[in-house]
Amino acid sequence: MMPTPRRAVLRTPYATHGAPAEDALRAWGLHPAQVLDFSANLNPYGPPPVVQRAARGARLHRYPAPQAEPLRRALARVHGVHPAQVVVGNGSAELIAAVAWAYLRADDTVVVLTPAFGEYARVSRLAGARVVAVRASVAEGFRHDPHRVAAVLQRTRPRLVWLTHPNNPTGQPVDLPGLAAWAEAHPATLFVVDEAYGPVSPGVPSAWHLGRPNVLVLHSWTKDYALAGLRLGYALAASDVAEALRRVLPPWNVSRPALAAGLAVLTPAARRYRDATVRAWLRHKAALVAAWRVWGEHPVPGVTPFFLLPVGQATACWQRLLRYGVVVRDATSFGLPGFVRISPRRPRANARLLAVWARACAAASPPWR
Repeated sequence: MMPTPRRAVLRTPYATHGAPAEDALRAWGLHPAQVLDFSANLNPYGPPPVVQRAARGARLHRYPAPQAEPLRRALARVHGVHPAQVVVGNGSAELIAAVAWAYLRADDTVVVLTPAFGEYARVSRLAGARVVAVRASVAEGFRHDPHRVAAVLQRTRPRLVWLTHPNNPTGQPVDLPGLAAWAEAHPATLFVVDEAYGPVSPGVPSAWHLGRPNVLVLHSWTKDYALAGLRLGYALAASDVAEALRRVLPPWNVSRPALAAGLAVLTPAARRYRDATVRAWLRHKAALVAAWRVWGEHPVPGVTPFFLLPVGQATACWQRLLRYGVVVRDATSFGLPGFVRISPRRPRANARLLAVWARACAAASPPWR
């Protein structure tokens, strides 16, 4: 008899992410190059030129540095920590999985502040853990009540808590005093704070500054530097927590092009490029939000460049816009079937989105209401 995987592996479905694959677009009669994608939360100006040059110049015939040592040291200098507190990963998704591999046991309890990135629950279930969701409601403006969260933590005594700061898809920041109180009250719980959207959300302080040894912070250069195709992220954690993550990661998990790009990201030229383009990205969001408000719609306010838009029937809205070669994020997979998520692009593309929206709504009422 052939060996079989663990039950948790067979019972855990894939999480839904982002835009449809290129093959799926072709199956629907659409050429991927002609489709405007507003579903992916990426800097619409692309990676800084200095980063692209660095990645292209990497020596592919040599192994990368074990445990990404040069980049770890550089990041430690930037954040004022010891290199032992830095873990570099093949995207923050790999680090999310590494947390589960390192810390979760069968029948552990995990709390996820939702709506949230689907990988938190998926990797927890793969490890055999029981997932408890604490859901922010529309009525609360998608902000979590710290006292309600505290009550759930007191009742469940979880091994891990997953949260995003600011949150995807709602664009809302976490109450950091509340997080500090949770971490202090539950020293045996690891709080994993995904700050992928922190650098594109002005005025939002990092949870790392709370100084709690049981708070781990994840960073990704997918959003602000548009490095989605390169896969590069890192974690800041207490030294013993970081060491546990390094022990479960595969050797040479970060490629030489990614390491070269990461070192280039830390240069002044790359940071200036990021700061200027993120400011433009936020201006484009403000323009789109204003346009929808003129039409009587009610985009959900948030601190991130992307935003939620209530549409009634998200899947119907997504399907109708796709006919016109425009992709938005159907938020049904986040448990929000009445919302789509929109990440602005450059002005010309944004103008096309608005034109398509007006055309799709040309009937007496939108077809997805």
